[in-house]
Amino acid sequence: MMSNTNSNQKLQRHLKTRHLTMIALGGSIGTGLFLASGGAIAQAGPGGALLAFTAVGIMVYFLMTSLGELATYMPESGSFSTYASRFVDPALGFALGWNFWFNWAITIASELVAATLIIKYWFPDSNSFLWSFLFLGIIVGLNLLSVKGYGESEYWFSMIKIGTVLIFLVVGLLMIFGIMGGERTGFIGFDTFTTGDAPFHGGLLAILGVFMAAGYSFQGTELVGIAAGETDNPRESVPKAIRQIFWRILLFYILAIFVIAMLIPYTDPRLLMGDVTDISVSPFTLVFEKAGIAFAASVMNAVILTSVLSAGNSGMYASARIVYVLAQEGKAPRFLGKLSKRGVPVNAILLTASIGMLAFLASFFGDGAVYFWLLSASGMCGFIAWLGIAISHYRFRRAYVSQGRKLEDLAYRARWFPFGPLFAFALCLVVVIGQSLPILVAGDYHWLDIAMPYIGLPLFLAVWLGYKIKFKTKVIPLDQCQLDSPE
Repeated sequence: MMSNTNSNQKLQRHLKTRHLTMIALGGSIGTGLFLASGGAIAQAGPGGALLAFTAVGIMVYFLMTSLGELATYMPESGSFSTYASRFVDPALGFALGWNFWFNWAITIASELVAATLIIKYWFPDSNSFLWSFLFLGIIVGLNLLSVKGYGESEYWFSMIKIGTVLIFLVVGLLMIFGIMGGERTGFIGFDTFTTGDAPFHGGLLAILGVFMAAGYSFQGTELVGIAAGETDNPRESVPKAIRQIFWRILLFYILAIFVIAMLIPYTDPRLLMGDVTDISVSPFTLVFEKAGIAFAASVMNAVILTSVLSAGNSGMYASARIVYVLAQEGKAPRFLGKLSKRGVPVNAILLTASIGMLAFLASFFGDGAVYFWLLSASGMCGFIAWLGIAISHYRFRRAYVSQGRKLEDLAYRARWFPFGPLFAFALCLVVVIGQSLPILVAGDYHWLDIAMPYIGLPLFLAVWLGYKIKFKTKVIPLDQCQLDSPE
């Protein structure tokens, strides 16, 4: 192992385009789709859920094109932390880096909590502590192998999830057109979709409340920016991955929610139970059971278990890389900047794994409660990371033009600039500020209900302002931004 003072040892560029695409998919298709989608439909109705997920999907499109332009021009494992330090303010880069690490470290913990609850479907009296330890060991082991080993494992994890979603969509569409499931023949119509006051239920506030669930579901698409630093040909691979990822995810999420809404009324109480406290009522399971597939629950549980391990696997990779880069830049303890002979940041992985140990709290304080607190913390941090991407890209493009460089020379150029990053920034900000508005309007709440969605915000502000005050950093003038690619 070598310290961050030795420049001979570097991260290995062994990831291919197929790995890059699947890494982003693996980090974003998980409990948000398989579980939270049912709660979103129950809360805002099918129309409200579709509207919220579509709006977030459009926002993610602009964020991904912004990140694609940055990652293609300057492929760095530090991603938007490095970009913010170069194009905005070193203090912002420092805060975004640690925010992103915290986000995914907590996500690992929440996914481990989910995994223990899934396994209890088969082994209800088993010990959460032991299962958490086992699953954490698997994730750490996969990440300690090598970046190529991680990429391959994530590729196949994601293939299982994608295959399941495709089968679900085929089965669901066949049911909608009356080809399978039940005695009714022909197109089933929109009776279920418009049950009660659907398609929109609860009004604008309900839709706003779904935004966090939708945002959390899409989080993970930004992993392509981290992985670009270990891709063998990022200027070719990143644009290809960017073009594929969004449309696949949008297709999976929007079409899957539509299928669920057409087959299961939003008034079905089981949709509200569709979380890790009762894995048997995943909306996917409900649809498969309605189609007459008797073993649907067990199969979906196995797939969801694969999904949460995949998300945890990606989270471990991304958070370890970001903290490694912070150490390389002198913004984290030096020992976190060490690499193994295989180019793996072992110490950074072990530090992140120690945060994953938070999942063990499930054994003592109740699985569901711990999970939702962790979910809230990581959800807010994810939106903060997206804000950082929008700001960094806006400043990068302005600095690029300001320094007399030609846009035609960019290997990948985001469309709709400056509307794209400005729209994404504004929508992210609205969601961040308005998280507790539905709770406040409802009137019946506890102060913990108000505080829960904002757990990550004061931490981010404290880190950002603390670094800024200590080192007296300022916003970098456009003509002084470092645009030279490290390669």
